Amino acid sequence: MLTVNKHLPAARGLAPALVKRAATVSLDWDTRSKSRFDAHDSASRHIAVFLPRGSVLRGGDVLVAEDGSLIRVEAAPQAVLQVRACAAHGTPIDLLRAAYHLGNRHVQLEVQPDLLQFEPDPVLRDMLRRLHLIVTEAHAPFEPEAGAYGEGGGHRHGHAHDHKHAHGHDHAH
Repeated sequence: MLTVNKHLPAARGLAPALVKRAATVSLDWDTRSKSRFDAHDSASRHIAVFLPRGSVLRGGDVLVAEDGSLIRVEAAPQAVLQVRACAAHGTPIDLLRAAYHLGNRHVQLEVQPDLLQFEPDPVLRDMLRRLHLIVTEAHAPFEPEAGAYGEGGGHRHGHAHDHKHAHGHDHAH
């Protein structure tokens, strides 16, 4: 068994060629949200992962094994519910309203421009359908938001942000 205790978010600092050649491990969200687990990588090696408590793995992260080998993490497809607005029966704000209601229930939620995605829950599925949303079952990778205080915010932009910019608003109304 190969022990892993180092995690490089988004393969930060690694050459793309190294990441491309790395073995992979495909994990569902439940496993990626744990700091200790066993798995098998694409090279058929049994790996034992021991990360600091609270660590969360995302698709594209890299694990470093005790022998120095790299293992790229992939978000495995899993059962999810996908929520989309219904142009025929709803309004443009319906998807935002759905995100509010799901967040109010502390649901792990993946947010995309035209889609919300979460782990299956029949009660929530029915609630969203009553709100005139299209809810479908799917098998897809799941990358929920980390939350306002979570590391990385649950998504990656691939560039740094400068939050010290002026917005040009004149607040003297």
